Amino acid sequence: MAAQSRLIKKYPNRRLYDTRTSTYITLADIKQLVLAHEGFQVVDAKSGDDLTRAILLQVILEEEAGGAPMFSSELLSQMIRFYGNAMQGMMGNYIGDNIKSFTEVQAKLKEQAKGLYGESAGENQDLWAQFLKFQGPAMQHMMGTYVEQSQKMFQQMQDTMQEQTRKIFPGIYVKPEEKAEKK
Repeated sequence: MAAQSRLIKKYPNRRLYDTRTSTYITLADIKQLVLAHEGFQVVDAKSGDDLTRAILLQVILEEEAGGAPMFSSELLSQMIRFYGNAMQGMMGNYIGDNIKSFTEVQAKLKEQAKGLYGESAGENQDLWAQFLKFQGPAMQHMMGTYVEQSQKMFQQMQDTMQEQTRKIFPGIYVKPEEKAEKK
């Protein structure tokens, strides 16, 4: 959200005020702004504090409660465990890079669907379902490759952290496999 072209003010009564349209809006309206790739910033009307992230998290919470959650309880538990962990800073970048890669894969699939079914393929759910069914094995392979790359990237990140720890604390840090050998 580099160019914040739209200012939304959040008032103490929890209402969101869109300064561009001079109207009160809802979280559903915020979701539509996101889907439209429209830049915006949410600020506290009284203090001026930036509340954009908090509002986006509320939109995600509503979506998760809406019946088809994207995040399992286990995944959310794992994410919580990363807070306060030495890898917390890296995890945000890691997740961001993975979502970017996934978005690029999705865009390529949409282009392929347009090539097979025409320009309206992206909006037509039936055609999209047919395309995915037709492309099932290829998609499974592509997603499998994506997951493998993601796992490798995470393993490399972990290995780098362990190596750095060994260099900083040579007498203190013991590899997990070395601990197992000592037992």
